[in-house]
Amino acid sequence: MFSPRRAIKFLLCAAPILGVAALPAHAQEAASGSEKRTRVILGPQLSPSWPGSKDLSFGPYIDVSRERVGTDFTFEAADESFGGPLIQSGNFAFGPALGLIGKRTVADIGADLPKVGFSFEAGGFAQVSLTPAIRVRVEGRKALSGHKGWVGEVSADYIAREGDDWLFSIGPRVTLGDAKYTNAYFGVTPAAAATSGLPAYDADGGVQSIGATAGYHRMLGRNWGIAVYGRYDRLVGDAADSPVTRQLGSRGQPSVGVAFSYTFGGSR
Repeated sequence: MFSPRRAIKFLLCAAPILGVAALPAHAQEAASGSEKRTRVILGPQLSPSWPGSKDLSFGPYIDVSRERVGTDFTFEAADESFGGPLIQSGNFAFGPALGLIGKRTVADIGADLPKVGFSFEAGGFAQVSLTPAIRVRVEGRKALSGHKGWVGEVSADYIAREGDDWLFSIGPRVTLGDAKYTNAYFGVTPAAAATSGLPAYDADGGVQSIGATAGYHRMLGRNWGIAVYGRYDRLVGDAADSPVTRQLGSRGQPSVGVAFSYTFGGSR
């Protein structure tokens, strides 16, 4: 699940790293004569302020892709976690997945519930293209701070495209969380019940939400393009039945983003 604050924090932290990492890559390309091109997607998005929130917050919609000249850009869903393939063999890919969720405070949620600190999630993903038009992806991440739990997502995408001129994708999403994650955002301890007025609630892990995502990208010329996406998740199970969701949040979790893209380096 996306948070605008996590995207901002990731951009601020990753920008200098990406800048340094690009230097040896550029030198290697120059030495080998393998020319690459880059596509940057940047614009605003609206997404839930934290898991289960009824409020939406603005944040950046960001994506950076690199590909060899003469090769179409590899498909990436707009709602994927940060990361890229380390191992790629045929239609299979595996690599790291990173997630960031901003803190949730008493003032944010409007009730005297325990604060959930800033969560940095680290893990991995595996994906396989069953056909050129069907991709399936599974990922799992462990929070090293904040909620301290395990989260995951299973997704599938149908992809229709005309090279890089336009691309449309749509597919289902299933998000999961263990008991530690679910209780951090949806549980109410007896102590918190006494201060918040909510009934005590002990949440179990499992499927957190079921939803779908659709995205579209179209080139408007040689370099410029436009990208849009929409996602809707519906909380289920203990996350949906929680008094935090019923009284302070929402089962519906929509996200939407629109951005311009700019492609440079080499030729289309």
